[in-house]
Amino acid sequence: MRLASLFSGGKDSMMALYLMEQQGHQLPYLVNVVPSRSDSWVFHTPNLHLLPLHAESMGKELVQVEGGEDEAQDLASLEAALSSLDVDGVVTGAVASDYQWDRVNRVCEGLGLKTLSPLWRKGQSLLMEEILDAGIDCCVVAVMAEGLDGGWLGRRLDRAAVQELERLADRHGINVAGEGGEYETLVLDSPLHSRPLQLGAAERSMGRDSGSLRVTDAHLGARKDSMNSRRPM
Repeated sequence: MRLASLFSGGKDSMMALYLMEQQGHQLPYLVNVVPSRSDSWVFHTPNLHLLPLHAESMGKELVQVEGGEDEAQDLASLEAALSSLDVDGVVTGAVASDYQWDRVNRVCEGLGLKTLSPLWRKGQSLLMEEILDAGIDCCVVAVMAEGLDGGWLGRRLDRAAVQELERLADRHGINVAGEGGEYETLVLDSPLHSRPLQLGAAERSMGRDSGSLRVTDAHLGARKDSMNSRRPM
């Protein structure tokens, strides 16, 4: 099918996009709504200004629209964006949020589009292993849970980090994949990226219960094929 991918720059939307391409679907569009509220229950908000770099690196068209003053207006913006595209369906990175899935599905049903959520109800520890196995490189850019302090901001989610998240899940009851809003991520590279994101300056903010990392400078690195060609035989 020809599909649009709801894309936030985070690990889950990246994994969903990757899986659907692996299945042979065409995904020419990355669609994103920029909410006016940073506490949106439906849409990811951190570092959305970096999405043009992702689109360029993956060779896709970015359809990014401003949301409104509330959730209803955010969803209306999503509907308007999707209605202008020649696609059969929409891919989401939803894992466990009935609230998020229900609202996006309603928009798609109204437009006669299929909703595909390849991560839906997947075990979160298994999902994290699959993200690592797929070669998706990401870092933490927001923390909002007990046990996740400022030291996590900017940290790569490698196997050691996931093991630590597992221990925190046992101790504090957090979701390993962050599905309870415990943390947010930023993808730096994936098998679909021709060039990785390289981060420069960033603004770190840490309060009593939460913190964030807003990237203020980033660019695309060297093309991977050119890097491989320079490696010694």
